[in-house]
Amino acid sequence: MAKGRRRHAEAVTEEVDGGVAELVPDRDRPRARTLLIDGAPQSHVDLDDPAYLDFEYQRRLGHIADLTAPLGRPVQALHLGGGAFTLARYVAATRPRSTQQVVELDARLARFVRRQLPLESGWRIRVRGGDARAGLGKVPEDWADLVILDVFSGARTPAHLTSAEFAAEVRRALRPGGFYAANLADGPPLAHLRAQIATVGTVFPEMCLMADPAVLRGRRFGNAVLLASDRELPVAELTRRAAGDPHPARVEHGRALLDFTGGAAPVSDDAARPSPAPPEKTFE
Repeated sequence: MAKGRRRHAEAVTEEVDGGVAELVPDRDRPRARTLLIDGAPQSHVDLDDPAYLDFEYQRRLGHIADLTAPLGRPVQALHLGGGAFTLARYVAATRPRSTQQVVELDARLARFVRRQLPLESGWRIRVRGGDARAGLGKVPEDWADLVILDVFSGARTPAHLTSAEFAAEVRRALRPGGFYAANLADGPPLAHLRAQIATVGTVFPEMCLMADPAVLRGRRFGNAVLLASDRELPVAELTRRAAGDPHPARVEHGRALLDFTGGAAPVSDDAARPSPAPPEKTFE
């Protein structure tokens, strides 16, 4: 497909390292676009309202960002995976003067997004090219208040971002009391999701999981957001917010989360595998 060719009046496509990126206009929001990679939805951005989060999983990550620190206080956030920089825009809009780093492997995608959906000049957002784990390794110890993992290659999370060693590197980069939020995708029998909970649990003493009840019951493929920390989590407030979303989520914590894990074994680097591929027609 030719670089920059328009599919119709406003949609724009471009070849990037990960495939064909497409920015599709939102009919209800004049300056909003949805980013797709090879037809799979990745991000939604509204340039007029960067605090607006359209995707279910991004709303859940937004709730976590809101509760990372007292309302309005700037934070230091690390985003592993860039997409359209939706959550970085959200943090910049809701917490002015925050300092953020974005690590995105696909340099051509990052350039395409920045050209078509520019970041505001006053935002303290630094975009780095490179692998997410390598970028994480360059972050100083105790630097981040919030680390968000949202990395997919061919709609799958790469294996080296699913291990206990990776989770330990996340904790090294987090300040005491910081939050680690991971966007995970899985479907029945949920073996990957259960193993990820067990894996992160070897590093962080506190965890909770937010997802559509149908996903948690193994009825369909979908996203789940795992939150982990070394401090007590705001489970009650997360539950209230998740229940009030347009597509409500359930929050599992404590004994219920342990039962959900079902004795799954933690994953180390030498045994790590990518997350499962979505079934055909998932994004149709």
